[in-house]
Amino acid sequence: MPNRRSMLKHSATVAGLLALTGLWPRLSGAYQSVAFEANRLDAALAALGGQAPVESRQIVLSGPDFVEDGASVPLGVSSSLADISLLLILVERNPAVLAALFRPSPQVEANFDLRVKLVESSAVYAVALTTDGQACFARKTIQVTLGACGA
Repeated sequence: MPNRRSMLKHSATVAGLLALTGLWPRLSGAYQSVAFEANRLDAALAALGGQAPVESRQIVLSGPDFVEDGASVPLGVSSSLADISLLLILVERNPAVLAALFRPSPQVEANFDLRVKLVESSAVYAVALTTDGQACFARKTIQVTLGACGA
């Protein structure tokens, strides 16, 4: 029966081998931190190498029209576009507009559910960046009411 010490030793060995072979997950690039710190939609897209997005029916953004509390707003995003390199969730009126970033592989269907924080009523965008440099988006406006009163 393995004890804790031998388990840690084996884990460290495996981690070292993964790092030597280049299979260890890479740390986030500096461009991603710039994108997450951006306070405007165009700045976040520019930091990720996206061009001006066009509206597309191939991206579906679902979520409530009204929420009582913006602390945890459920969203769903899916896309039928081929060759998506990045799938972004952007919240226009949040201090940091980039709320989520997904890198779906070709083997994964681009269909995600998540929860985001909305500081106030805002437009939410789902933006798909494809490998050929195309940027497409879907938009949904979500009203945040505080204590059942209009914000």
